[in-house]
Amino acid sequence: MTPFRDRLANAVQSVTGRNAATVDTAGMPVLTPLQPVDLRDNETVGEVLEVAMKVGEVLLDSGTGAVDTEAQVRYVAATYGIDEVTVSVTYNSINVSVQRGRGLPPSTYMRTVSHRSLDYTRLSQVDTLVRRIGRGRIRPDQALTALESIMTAGHPYSRTVATLGWAIMSASLTMLLGGQPALAAVAFVTTALIYAVNVRLSQWGLPYFFQQVVGGFLATLPAALIYRLSITYDWDVQPYRVIVAGIIVLMAGLSLVGSVQDAITGAPVTGAARFFEVVVFTGGVVAGVGMALRVTSELGATLPPMQQQPFDYAPLPILVVAGGVAAAAFALAGYAQLRALTASFLAGGAGALVAGSILNLGVGPIVASTVAATAVGLAGGLLARRAVVPPLIVAVAGITPLVPGLAVYRGLSELMDGQTTSALTNMATALAVGCALAAGVTLGEWVARTIRRPQINGLPFRRVRE
Repeated sequence: MTPFRDRLANAVQSVTGRNAATVDTAGMPVLTPLQPVDLRDNETVGEVLEVAMKVGEVLLDSGTGAVDTEAQVRYVAATYGIDEVTVSVTYNSINVSVQRGRGLPPSTYMRTVSHRSLDYTRLSQVDTLVRRIGRGRIRPDQALTALESIMTAGHPYSRTVATLGWAIMSASLTMLLGGQPALAAVAFVTTALIYAVNVRLSQWGLPYFFQQVVGGFLATLPAALIYRLSITYDWDVQPYRVIVAGIIVLMAGLSLVGSVQDAITGAPVTGAARFFEVVVFTGGVVAGVGMALRVTSELGATLPPMQQQPFDYAPLPILVVAGGVAAAAFALAGYAQLRALTASFLAGGAGALVAGSILNLGVGPIVASTVAATAVGLAGGLLARRAVVPPLIVAVAGITPLVPGLAVYRGLSELMDGQTTSALTNMATALAVGCALAAGVTLGEWVARTIRRPQINGLPFRRVRE
């Protein structure tokens, strides 16, 4: 290698090496392979593009933004010697085309992502594989075999552990919202029941929207019944804290970050489709909660109304710990690896600390959510690179305690009471907070990438939009 090429290789490895995420490779130069691809060889071209598309499929399946997915597909193809490649990523499909030269038809491939699954270990394994590809340590046929093994493997641990993660997350959120340990125990059991029921409904093929309806119904019913008992036995119970925790859990797995990130970074069609999906599935939760409120009202277990006044969260130390535990529990429920759990805990705690501190100053939830999410995106991006996990895992887990479940429940409760104006105001607040969270994470992640930008010959690389 020439001296410049040595420096180039070192710079690329500083991004694709030990303390980096594959998303940092977007816009980076690619080392020429030892064996350039013969574009006249259909089998070789197809093999390289198949590797690139399978990488993109896992990224898109995990909720990665369309622009970042496109960049990774281009990077993998270019690493194996196919530079002139056109990539188009939409809501559920990946199209890759390469011009093979004069007199030869272009090679075009398409892959459809039929469903999205929450398995962050699979995403981490592909992240590691792309780093190996970037270092030139694996041939296309070997990469294809590794990808097929990753994509067909089962979850790294049992559903019981994932159920435990969802339940711990709900209990932590109840504590974060100012609930007592007894209420946290109720939330723990309720969420475990919701997850077990929805797993069975999924096995029966019930569409996800109706699973959200069932989840919202089950999240509300136990809280209402406990409140009815509290009246009889003179207990001090605030059931809406359990319901809000359940709403946040049901909304946590939705691709809100990816949808807003797509809209911000130049993929409006995919962003609109993802955002509509988030709205529809959130509507399922709202419908389930509303049905439960109506049923319990008919049974004489009417829940107390929520007043339009500042909400009493837990004291700041408990808020920070509960936020960190909730974020780590979400990562556990998403089958993340151990190092991702630690990074998620720190990011979630940082987000809760910032949001709680700003709210204590009397600032509104939208500003608090924006600043907190930016801190999560920045801290999560840096922590993810230190822990060698995809930043997406830490970012999504880190903002989980900040999801606007309280505004959603307030709006629904007021709608049931006929207070339409206040209800629409709270629903609009929930929408604004959700967008603020996603935008803040995107900004924080951009700052993290800028900080981690490598240098060649003393000058920083600048990423360019393709």
